[in-house]
Amino acid sequence: MAQHDDEEREFDLKWADGAEHKEPSARARMLAARWKENPPGPVPFRGEPEGVGPRRSSWISTVVVLGSVVAVIVLLGYANFRAPY
Repeated sequence: MAQHDDEEREFDLKWADGAEHKEPSARARMLAARWKENPPGPVPFRGEPEGVGPRRSSWISTVVVLGSVVAVIVLLGYANFRAPY
């Protein structure tokens, strides 16, 4: 019975989460040590991926979509105008 209680204490997540001091992960310790000597430079939120050319303006896409919609509307109107009743 005492062994069962010890196992429950060992894997009690509430007890572990309530700890006053939490040790950082190995990766966090490694990065902290590396950044003490050579801190990283500023990085944009979404940097450009390597090897990708410049993106086209969003206005070009907007004009293409709106132009297509207008062309379809004109075509459908012309087809209705020419249809015999």
